[in-house]
Amino acid sequence: MAAKETKLRDVVLESGIEVKPIYRPEDIAHIDYERDIGEPGEYPFTRGIHRYMYRYRPWTMRQYAGFGTPAETNGRFKFLIAHGQNALNVAFDLPTQMGLDSDDPMAYGEVGRVGMAVDTLRDMEVAFEGIPIDKISVSLTVNAVTPIILAMYLTVAEKQGVPRDQVRGTTQNDILKEYIGRGAWIFPVEPSIRLIGDTIEFCAREAPKYYPVSVCGYHIRESGATPVQEIAYAYCIAKAYIDEVLQRGLSVDDFAGRISFNFNIFGNLWEQVAKFRAARRLWARLMKEEYGAQKPDTMKMKMIAGGGGSGLTIEEPENNIVRGAYYALIAALSGAQTSALCCYDEAYTIPSPKASLISLRTMQILAEEMGLCDTVDPLAGSYYIEWLTAEMEKRIVAEMRRVDEEWGGIVNAVSQGLVQAEVARQAYEYERKLQSGEIVKVGVNKYRVEGEEFVPEVELHEYRPEAMEEQMRRLAQVKAERDPVEVEAALAEVRDACASGHNVMPAMVRAVRAYCTLGEIVGVMKEVFGVFQEPVRV
Repeated sequence: MAAKETKLRDVVLESGIEVKPIYRPEDIAHIDYERDIGEPGEYPFTRGIHRYMYRYRPWTMRQYAGFGTPAETNGRFKFLIAHGQNALNVAFDLPTQMGLDSDDPMAYGEVGRVGMAVDTLRDMEVAFEGIPIDKISVSLTVNAVTPIILAMYLTVAEKQGVPRDQVRGTTQNDILKEYIGRGAWIFPVEPSIRLIGDTIEFCAREAPKYYPVSVCGYHIRESGATPVQEIAYAYCIAKAYIDEVLQRGLSVDDFAGRISFNFNIFGNLWEQVAKFRAARRLWARLMKEEYGAQKPDTMKMKMIAGGGGSGLTIEEPENNIVRGAYYALIAALSGAQTSALCCYDEAYTIPSPKASLISLRTMQILAEEMGLCDTVDPLAGSYYIEWLTAEMEKRIVAEMRRVDEEWGGIVNAVSQGLVQAEVARQAYEYERKLQSGEIVKVGVNKYRVEGEEFVPEVELHEYRPEAMEEQMRRLAQVKAERDPVEVEAALAEVRDACASGHNVMPAMVRAVRAYCTLGEIVGVMKEVFGVFQEPVRV
């Protein structure tokens, strides 16, 4: 009697890829090792951008941190560094991101709530007091006001005795994804891209070790994009910034090696690993074949892989510790240069010191105990992984072609709200599948404990109004002590640079040194550029 056959369940990844139960050599017969995979540290960098990867040095470990006043944030920085963190990822509060001073009525109730408040250079001086900028790489997660915050950071570095051409670090500085994903924009699209070009050009000439842009597919994914769309839209955005700078007379090898990426991790482990391997290979091919890059460093896709806020759940928050461990595992198996984990309590609150430490220890355990640093790209050669990597690359290319051919390029697509509408549609589809159980979330829509009162053991970070009052007092003191004549002259220089088309960065440096406030500088920029009006598509 023949064995009874059972129907296998269908498996379709979020990117729309159907997965077979078994993969064999014939599934990867079209893949050539030298052409498509190669050695680690060599073109096309599928297996990693360094020859020995973590065997030589483990990935950099960052925790996203910042809240309240600069002094409070400085304390959290020192706490994390004392426990072995070797880089910082700075969170700024919403008023700072939107170019509002802490004493602006529009900022009331939001000062220091979800990040550090920064009004003047004095705040950055306090935030980095005792932090060795020459030894600790710092990522500044800020976008619309990047020229101002970058000028502050470079000035703080100089005051610490670190020459501008030796400063290392990153600013997120990706305004196109703000229009798509987060909404922390200020100026219209065209002048915003020009400002990004200014920061890239300035750093290429004066701070060559600094990464002035980290293109942030992370937030596009958080907003609803599929893994394929995350990479495709991020690469279209990166190309827009590259095209802007090429118009200024620089060659691609002068600056593109200092564009990095911030990508997301949640969902299917194999899909995420293949996504990053495909992305690395595709970036190398784009730089070499489309832009004519000559330097291998220009062809290397450098990334921070963050494990992903959208993957966390309010229900049974301790499960997020387990999820975070797998996200960190994915980052390591994917060859990330830097890893940053969301903490288990971030679905509720600003992370507690305990939660931050658990996330840091998770990464340290993987690096030190689990063998993730033993060998490079240990999943290479898997029939499934190599097939899936090729399939992901094919679909990313197709989505990029759609942006260019159907939507008129990424800049037009963002200006017209086309990408935003597509991402919103995908977000709806994802939520629908969660509600129906088609996408499983343990403890949420499967294995959920019903009939019991749910009391999460999470320490909530209470908002402190006195922190806002302290920040406003410090701002008033700075205004009283500075030279008003120099302030007016510096603001006039910013206005002139914006209006004339000259690079704004020298004027920004003068303005922050004069202790002009963030809001004052943004105010004169608005006079020249205006404010973005969001398109609404139905």
